[in-house]
Amino acid sequence: MNLFSDALVKEACEASSVSGLSDATIGEVLLVARYLEEKTGIPFIRMDQGSPGLPINEYGILAEKQALDSGICSQYPAAEGYPPLKAAASRFVKAFIDLDISPEGCIPTTGSVAGSFSAFIACTQRIPGKDKVLFIDPGFPIQKSQLRVLGIGWRAFDVYAHRGADALRARLEAELSAGDIAAIVYSNPNNPAWICLEEEELRVIGELATRYDVVVMEDLAYFCMDYRRDLGKPFQPPFLPSVARYTDNYILMLSASKIFSYAGQRIALLCIGDDLYRRRYPVLAERYADAGIFGVTLTASIIYMITSGCTYSTQFGYARMLELACDGRLDFVADTREYALRARRMKDIFLRHGFHIVYDRDVSAEVGDGFFFSLGYGDMDGGELLCELIKYGVSSINLATTGSSRPGVRACVSRMREELYPLLDERMAAFAADHPLL
Repeated sequence: MNLFSDALVKEACEASSVSGLSDATIGEVLLVARYLEEKTGIPFIRMDQGSPGLPINEYGILAEKQALDSGICSQYPAAEGYPPLKAAASRFVKAFIDLDISPEGCIPTTGSVAGSFSAFIACTQRIPGKDKVLFIDPGFPIQKSQLRVLGIGWRAFDVYAHRGADALRARLEAELSAGDIAAIVYSNPNNPAWICLEEEELRVIGELATRYDVVVMEDLAYFCMDYRRDLGKPFQPPFLPSVARYTDNYILMLSASKIFSYAGQRIALLCIGDDLYRRRYPVLAERYADAGIFGVTLTASIIYMITSGCTYSTQFGYARMLELACDGRLDFVADTREYALRARRMKDIFLRHGFHIVYDRDVSAEVGDGFFFSLGYGDMDGGELLCELIKYGVSSINLATTGSSRPGVRACVSRMREELYPLLDERMAAFAADHPLL
């Protein structure tokens, strides 16, 4: 028996101005869940918003306090960033990806959302006729919302049916041969499916990016969080797979939000390949009345116009955490491994009650356990499953809103607590009893 009636869920949607729950945004699902929880006092199992569920990193806090006490925050931060942060970012990329990148190309932004927003502008303006973005989906819905704000067009495809080097090459060739794609975007590990593009797939993306002069925006929000591999040992293999090994046309997006549980401070980095950073584009020079150097224009003429730099003290905190990680004194992979443990326990409960994992494999292995996973149930589509789970006090988002062609929902593990596992088991037992599979 469900916990919330259809009438009560409808009331929650109306009170929260949510017109359609089945394809609701993350924020809208959050509002409905919060309304039902506050109205009834029944705790929700929150699998909707991907907010960190671990304590904030203390090293960052201490470094920020020291920065504030020093008085430097009376000054405006430089648009290009605090030099020690830029140096630490360059070293961090070398330590964990084994990639050489100049500090000048490591640009702090107020979160990866601000970084991608700015990069979309620069990438689609640098070459006339190349004005669209290609998403390798499923992906982060906010990035498409950014393009709506900017008036930039896009195309997308679900990678599920195009895994492996040959299949991915064929699909990318078909998209890129039109000549209008300026940038390719994906996350690795993937939000929402937690699949990981493998080395040969990244090689294909890099080779085609070079051939068609496309910038790859690689979102590394879940940096080294593929716990199937022994990643996260500074300056030691195995190193994090990255498209940057196979093309000079790349922008890596590194966020402090998940790996350091630093989401509230809104800090990330755009790490731009040296060749792309220094490349001159006449159309950018004409538009912005500057030298038209890609990285300089992106920093001074675009990012600065949007955020006017990053909070000074936060840059100090991020720099300190990166430095300690490179020194082997801050093991952020061990710190975040709790997410994999939560995912395994949650998956076991869902699988025991008839659910299945939608994106269940990479090319050469089963998908790992981490911050997200994908769930399906029988032949329910994602919208129906979302709406049914809400009635049992479990919130999620429809995979269709992430660009997925597969029926199901995204589950985030970050808000799971020890006392909620028995509740989840009990509620999913009731769900299965009320929704028998044929």
